[in-house]
Amino acid sequence: MDNLKGISSFVKAVEEGSIAAGARRLGISAAAASQNIARLEQQLGTRLLARTTRSLALTESGQLYYQRVQSVIEELAHAQAELHELAGEPRGKLRIACSAAFGRNVLAPIVAAFAIRYPRLKVELVLADHYVDHIREEIDLSIRFSQQLEPGLVARRIARVPLRFCASPAYLAQHGVPQDPDELVHHQCLVLRVPLDGRLLGWRFARDGLSFEAKLNDTLVCNDIDSLAVMAAAGAGIARIGAFVADRLIAQGRLVPLFEPGGEKAPAVEIEPLDFYACYRDRQAAAGKLRLLIDFLVAHIPAQWQA
Repeated sequence: MDNLKGISSFVKAVEEGSIAAGARRLGISAAAASQNIARLEQQLGTRLLARTTRSLALTESGQLYYQRVQSVIEELAHAQAELHELAGEPRGKLRIACSAAFGRNVLAPIVAAFAIRYPRLKVELVLADHYVDHIREEIDLSIRFSQQLEPGLVARRIARVPLRFCASPAYLAQHGVPQDPDELVHHQCLVLRVPLDGRLLGWRFARDGLSFEAKLNDTLVCNDIDSLAVMAAAGAGIARIGAFVADRLIAQGRLVPLFEPGGEKAPAVEIEPLDFYACYRDRQAAAGKLRLLIDFLVAHIPAQWQA
C-alpha cells in the first residue's frame, strides 16, 4: 500500500494535535510527515486537514477518513507484533501507566523482571497520578484501582490489596488507641487528596454488611501515599495506607495497625480492600505482547494480594 506512510502520518498528526508532534511519535521530521500527508491528499483528491499557523483541524472529509483508517493502523501494528511472537521473539513497544505509589512499591520490580525476560521489547513505565488517556498518550496498559475505572476500557482485576489504618506507637501512647471508627473524629487524621480530581479520599468501613464513611478530623492532607506513611510514622496522626506501603513499616515497628480483626477488642467493622485492575482499550488488543504482560503481572503479584 503506497500511501501507508501518509496514513500513519495523518493519524498521528490528528492524535497528537499537530503534524510536528505526530512526526516525533513516528521518529521522522515534520517536513517528511507534511509531505506524506500532502501526497495522501493528492491521491485521495481531497483535503484532510485544515492547516493554520496555530492549529490543526479536520475537514469533513478528514473526519470521515480518520474514523475509517485509525483502526487500520492499529491492526497492522498488532499483526506485526503477533508475527514476531510466533517466531518466539516478542518485539515492539509497551507503555504501562500506573499510579505513583503502586508503581513504585509493587509494579516496578515486576516490570523489570518482564523486561529481562523479553529483551527485544521496549518497555516504558509511566508513573502518573493524573488522568491517563490511552490514545493520546499511547498507553497500552494502565493499572487502576476501582475508583479510576472508566467506560470504554476492558478491565481485568489483578490484585486485591488490604488497606491499613495505622499510627505510630508514640502517637497512640499520647492520644490513645481508637477502638471504633466513630472515634476518628477525635484524632488527628492524615488524609489523601486524590491527584486526579482534587477531592479528599474518604475512609470507608462496613458494619453488619452496610458500608459507611467515618467522620474525620483531617488535620493534615497530602496528595502522595508514601509521604502520608512517612508522616504517620513520624507521629503526626492516623493514616489510611495500602498494605504495599504500610506492611513494611508495621514490620519495623514504626506503625501500628488499627481496627484489625482477631483480638479481644477487635471492632465489629470490616475494612474494604483496594482492588487493582489491568486496563486496555479493546479485547482484540489483548493478543500478543500485551497478553504476555498481563499474564506476567498476574503471576508475579505477591501471593497474598492476588485476586
